[in-house]
Amino acid sequence: VQLQASGGGLVQAGGSLRLSCAASGSTFSINPFGWYRQAPGKQRELVATITSGGSKNYADSAKDRFTISRDNAKNTVYLQMNSLKPEDTAVYYCNADVSTIVGPSVRSRVYWGQGTQVTVSS
Repeated sequence: VQLQASGGGLVQAGGSLRLSCAASGSTFSINPFGWYRQAPGKQRELVATITSGGSKNYADSAKDRFTISRDNAKNTVYLQMNSLKPEDTAVYYCNADVSTIVGPSVRSRVYWGQGTQVTVSS
């Protein structure tokens, strides 16, 4: 399974970006699917996650500004980021808890995408 993230870039404060992450390979289900970020000198932190049923969880810093969504048919998760702030500057990583069918069993493993840089200038 590979996760390919895209959509990062440089934007001015108050602007918007939309991140996408597509999962490819053998997947039975992805639950949850989400985004984390890591700023320089800081630990990686949760941004938002979404279950296969559509339940969403946001970090306090993302509430009211970011919206997570997914297209189950395309195994893709999106993060719409509005009203961006300089403190949102980080590398954003998509994360997927992927279940696959192996013979009579279902196995789960967590995968990370390669990261996409988001830079917000003041």
